[in-house]
Amino acid sequence: MVTPTFNIGHKSRARSARSARADGECLRYRLDVVAASAADVVQSAGGWLYDRVMAGWEVNVLLPHGCDTRALRILGVRPLASDGQPDPAGARSHSLAVSAEAFAADPRVREKVLEAIGDRLTEVALWGDGWPLAVDRGMTQAQHVLTTAARRFKGYALAAAGISCDTVDPTETLLCDRATRLD
Repeated sequence: MVTPTFNIGHKSRARSARSARADGECLRYRLDVVAASAADVVQSAGGWLYDRVMAGWEVNVLLPHGCDTRALRILGVRPLASDGQPDPAGARSHSLAVSAEAFAADPRVREKVLEAIGDRLTEVALWGDGWPLAVDRGMTQAQHVLTTAARRFKGYALAAAGISCDTVDPTETLLCDRATRLD
């Protein structure tokens, strides 16, 4: 079995506020997601990500090379292969979301999560089981109530990912640093 790897550079540390480019265009808030599969992202955080996109956020999902990304495109997020950088221009993310499976699979992901948790300028959201005590201790469970549209699009994305689901739960629960709000 080949362990998936992720390429997350140090160029994606957070800025604490919106910034303007030289041409005067305002940049959007940015959420970078690192996960082991599109199905894991959709099932655990798909509605939250959809709601962030609809609120004007730029949402990038970094996956191992070769993953099917159709379910993520349904949610409006930008899927990236592990060999791609979240932003070649070097913009920094305001928020980082990571699956436990991706955390366990790659030491660079672990380093990035621990750095972001200590940073306090970057919102951190995590999902899955098996977080080490050093990570779990500084986190708290938070629930995001999905909009009606998020529930509908998450249902379509789950179907595209091959996950059968009669109804989509109205909330998603993530581990967040104490300062993060999911709405």
